[in-house]
Amino acid sequence: MKRKTTQLREAIMDRRAVTVPGCHDVMSAKIIESCGFEATQVSGFGLAGSYLGKPDVGLMQMKDILDLTWNIVQGVDIPVMADVDTGGGNAVNAAWITERLISMGVAGMNIEDQVFPKRCGHMSGKEVISTEEMFGKIRACSRVRDRMDLDFVINARTDVFALKGLEEAVLRCNTYFSAGADLVFIDGIRSRADIERAVHLLDGPLSVNLMDGITGVKTELIPVPDLARLGIGRVSIPVASIMVMHKALTRFFGTLRASPSGILKGEEWWATSFDEYTNFVGLNTYREMEKDFLPTTKMAAKYQDHEFTLA
Repeated sequence: MKRKTTQLREAIMDRRAVTVPGCHDVMSAKIIESCGFEATQVSGFGLAGSYLGKPDVGLMQMKDILDLTWNIVQGVDIPVMADVDTGGGNAVNAAWITERLISMGVAGMNIEDQVFPKRCGHMSGKEVISTEEMFGKIRACSRVRDRMDLDFVINARTDVFALKGLEEAVLRCNTYFSAGADLVFIDGIRSRADIERAVHLLDGPLSVNLMDGITGVKTELIPVPDLARLGIGRVSIPVASIMVMHKALTRFFGTLRASPSGILKGEEWWATSFDEYTNFVGLNTYREMEKDFLPTTKMAAKYQDHEFTLA
């Protein structure tokens, strides 16, 4: 079987607009996998919401991001891309984080050129570091990739589109390719025309962010087959899992609280059944392990009269 890094790299380099939804925890990653997606990415927006209940404005500690990413990687069999925001500091910090990610079995990473503390790309008030500083970060990360796993995917995101437009964004992205990036992402790009122009001008594959896959928020919502025909490398849907979870739980608990009886008898459609859920999280596997390894009355009786002697 191919390594996960190889699987991800080949899917992106095929430029068939492979869809990589964002997950906010292990459960959402497992659901994404079970629905047949080829890969998932850790959503920084989702982690901030699920772990802290806070907005994506740079409040997550890097240790927590790495710990949660490790859990997700261990929970699924598909490739996982990490979100390391601005790389944890300077080029040296970004290189060290890249080394950690590859050691953890992560297949790729998203790193951006915002000033720290960063914020979600579709929020206002963003600032970016210099092209030269970001070049150094990507170069440092790419050296680690080349030493440890040539197929590890470095996705370099620029947030300069909202500040200076498409021409500057393309210029930065091509500079990031020259530093060793494998994939680039122009955050907040708005129209099909801009996407088509970017694809024509870039020196490598482009990732397009459709946010929740329902509205696109700031980016025109273009069907994925159309993006594949344009030669897009990756389609990102980073915030859907946390947004869908928020709406579903809000509606359920709101309805439960408003119920005169305090229950919703007969409305099974609200939730997965107990058996379906426990099967999904692998309870049967652990039951079999208990049979094999945990002591039982029969086992105890078998060894009760056995005489042990020391050699």
